[in-house]
Amino acid sequence: MNSIIRPRRLRRTEAIREMVRENHLMASDFIYPLFIHEKDFKEEISAMPGTYRWDINGLIKEVTRAWQLGIRCVVLFPKVNDSLKTEDGAECFNEDGLIPRAIRILKKEIPEMAIMTDVALDPYSCDGHDGLVDETGKILNDETIEILKKQALTQARAGADFIGPSDMMDGRVGAIRAALDSQGFSDVGIISYTAKYSSAYYGPFRTALDSAPRENSKKIIPDNKSTYQMDPANSKEALIESALDQYEGADILMVKPGISYLDIVYRLSTFSNKPIAAYNVSGEYSMVKSAAMKNWINEKDIVLETLLSFKRAGAKLILTYHACDASQWLQDT
Repeated sequence: MNSIIRPRRLRRTEAIREMVRENHLMASDFIYPLFIHEKDFKEEISAMPGTYRWDINGLIKEVTRAWQLGIRCVVLFPKVNDSLKTEDGAECFNEDGLIPRAIRILKKEIPEMAIMTDVALDPYSCDGHDGLVDETGKILNDETIEILKKQALTQARAGADFIGPSDMMDGRVGAIRAALDSQGFSDVGIISYTAKYSSAYYGPFRTALDSAPRENSKKIIPDNKSTYQMDPANSKEALIESALDQYEGADILMVKPGISYLDIVYRLSTFSNKPIAAYNVSGEYSMVKSAAMKNWINEKDIVLETLLSFKRAGAKLILTYHACDASQWLQDT
């Protein structure tokens, strides 16, 4: 056989490229993260250009816009007033707290939209950690889980479709699944932050929620979350976490952050039959937005290429602050 092999035949025209394209982006691939607060106006987040802390009325309008663009799930994060933050984070299971109220209102106004929540103590804790902190600075695993169960049940009673444990405590998925089932919420799903790394990419998010670790004169407070979030140097550990979360009852497994951990997305997608989600986190978002504002990059092309890379790596779902923009661009094209 003397003729050379010519893969370019399948790239020759747009029609042919579309015929053989392996992965496609759709608005329904996106989960849209939204920040909310108690104020009666929306407030731009300085570290995340184009992203806001929404008041309840603004939240309704934004979720309605997302639904009209084809997005089918949102996840809610609260900016909690300092006066409500305590060492035990008890505000997280207040039935009349910000998140339960927002869920109930959204379910009344846009009932078809799937709502995911965040389960962790850091937005509610005066210490700024995802779990309880003792006097020596140790994050208490089992004691934290008892509070997370209450938080998850409060969110389920409000109407949440998916509970999202982001705390990385050992055994919390199984404990939350058992608590939900025992109270009649067997239809409520769990999207587990399975491989959540101790990453520098979370900075803008912590600014948005004011949820970074804080000094406390009464006890030692670790200045990072490396005793419970995963070491960025490890990949096999993600397989252990995914096997545990799947066994304990998680419905969807998430990798966070996204771009720098595409190898983990791929490994989980080949290791598990559960749907894999990837979180295109705040630091990744802010870098793109900042570069686009200086006209150093084409924002649309960069965003769509990045989101497509998650699909190519094996993600079924993508949590991204670009969700509405990307959905509009996909409609336009």
